[in-house]
Amino acid sequence: MKRNEQDIPKRSKEITKSYFRFLDKHIEDVVLGKVDEFMEINQIASELFISHKHLTDTVQKETGNHPCHFYDLKIIDEAKRILSETDKSVSEIARILTYDPSNFSKFFKKFVGQTPAQFRKEIKK
Repeated sequence: MKRNEQDIPKRSKEITKSYFRFLDKHIEDVVLGKVDEFMEINQIASELFISHKHLTDTVQKETGNHPCHFYDLKIIDEAKRILSETDKSVSEIARILTYDPSNFSKFFKKFVGQTPAQFRKEIKK
């Protein structure tokens, strides 16, 4: 069966949506302790039954950003949520998100512009 030209953008959007849905579920599973560590993009692509290159190219084309960009942002969003809704220590949150605490603080600061402790202090004001 020959693919219709109009099906290609539709499929790209479908793949991108599937990727975002997968990320949300996967990050939730990590936080709940159902999964021990974050998957690599190639593992996620495999779970979505597409190649790593196809996933990367499709998400990049649809959004203008690499899939890793959104993965990182979703992890940061989850970190912000935990920081604002719980009294868990930054080290504990880092471990929940499978990070070494010092690497987590650097990762968080790179995206948010402040350390997790500074962020928490700011939102508690």
